[in-house]
Order: sequence, then C-alpha cells, then structure tokens
Amino acid sequence: MGKFGFVLKVILLVAVLAAVVAVIATVHGRSGERAGADSQGHRFFEQFVVSGGPVVWFVLLPMSVVMVYLVADYGFRIRRARLLPGGKGADLSELVELVGAERVASEIAQSEDLVSVAVAKALNQGGDWFKMRSVIAESLAEQAGVLMRRIEWVNLIGNVSPMVGLFGTVYGMIKLFNAIVLAGGQPQPAQLADGISVALVTTFWGLFIAIPAVAVYGIFQNRIETLVSEAVTEVEGVMPQIRTALKRHSQRRCEQKQKVPIEQLGNKSGRSIRQASTSAQH
Repeated sequence: MGKFGFVLKVILLVAVLAAVVAVIATVHGRSGERAGADSQGHRFFEQFVVSGGPVVWFVLLPMSVVMVYLVADYGFRIRRARLLPGGKGADLSELVELVGAERVASEIAQSEDLVSVAVAKALNQGGDWFKMRSVIAESLAEQAGVLMRRIEWVNLIGNVSPMVGLFGTVYGMIKLFNAIVLAGGQPQPAQLADGISVALVTTFWGLFIAIPAVAVYGIFQNRIETLVSEAVTEVEGVMPQIRTALKRHSQRRCEQKQKVPIEQLGNKSGRSIRQASTSAQH
C-alpha cells in the first residue's frame, strides 16, 4: 500500500505540473496570431480552461486532480477483498480450533481486515468474556470512524468546489461591469465576453467537480456501512468458538495450578519419611 500511495502522489504531482505548464503556455500563445482553422481540441481547451482565468487554473483544476487521486486511493483502500475477505469468520473459527484462542492474536496480528483487527485487539486486552465483546464492538466502531473520516475529504471537496465556482462567478461579473464602465456604458459584445466566460466557466468547473465528488462520497459511505454491518455478523459467528477455546484454556490453567500443590505435598511427604527412617536407624 505504501508503494501504491507513493505512485499515486507522483502521478498527482506530474498531472498538476503538466496542467499548470499547459495553461501558461496557452495563455502565452494567445497574444500571437492564430491560424484560421484551429483544431477542435484546442478550441475546447481555450473555452473551458483558458477562459476560466486564475480561479480555474490554480484552484479548481488542482481540486479536480486531488479529487481523482482521493477517489483512486480510497477505492483501493475501501474494498471488500481488503476489509472483509470472503469466509473470514470461518477461517478464524478454524484457526481457533487449530492453535487455540491464546495464540490467535499473534497469528492474525498482521491482518488488516475489520474482523481480524477487532478480534486481535480483544484477545490482546484480555479480561472476561463480556469485556472482550465490548472491545470488539468498540474496535469495529473505531475502524468505521477512521474510514468515515478519510472519505470526508471527498465530501469536503464536493461542498467547497461549488462555492469556489460561485466565487469565480462573482469575479467574472465584477470584470463584466468594469468593462461596461470602461466602455462608457456602451460596450461591444467582445468587451463583455471575458467577464461572462470567467463567470460561466468557473461555475461549470465547480459543478463538474462537486457532482461526482458527492456521488462518490455517498457510494463510499454506503460501502463502509455495509462492510461494518457484515463484519459484525462475521464476528458473531466467531465468538462461540473463541468463548469455548477460552474456557478450555482457563480449565487447563486451573488444573495445572491444582497439580503443583499436590506434587509439592508429595515431595514433602517423601522427604519426611526418609528423614524418619534415617533417625530410626541411628
């Protein structure tokens, strides 16, 4: 996961740098004369990126790249295969039967799925059975909270980007009215185009980012709730085996404690008999 995250960060940095360089190069080339027949892709870039101004170049475009990065990262992290592999409860039940409850925690210490983390935490903290159940429930709730806080960044982008688009709209309208004032109240349509472009393009990018961000946030939230709910069911299936194994372990410890005094008493009796026989011989 560390290498995957590093690769995504590198791709993000390269994409942002490429976008900024492309915008600067395009803006620099606007001052030169263009050929009469521009390509369709160039016109699209001119209309939907360059016309938006600095609000699009340095705020909304980077936000869109960050949003794509977060969606890719969380899409990899919040997967059923990673958080709740199929048959995990049955695997843990078999592991408890094979190695005993006292060794399960060390066997699953490196696992990252919801069920293993909760069970390992409960076994490491120990205590009676009711305390362990409480620890398992707290661990699942804690893991769900961590995942929810992570995807909250996507929700934040989805809520902030329309406001940034609205800010660009206000900025474009200010430019529009300034053009009217400079033209003495009778501006030409070309003089108004710049302000109108900024107003519309920034609104476009704000909504273009917000709509998928809010939708993806809802998908991730629903997936987390579903996985945690299923993890609770899986843990409920493992609990009887863990409880039985803990009872057997407790019984063995009690038997071992009872055997030690009996053996010590036998040793003392043997020494007393030998001492008595030695005294009688003398």
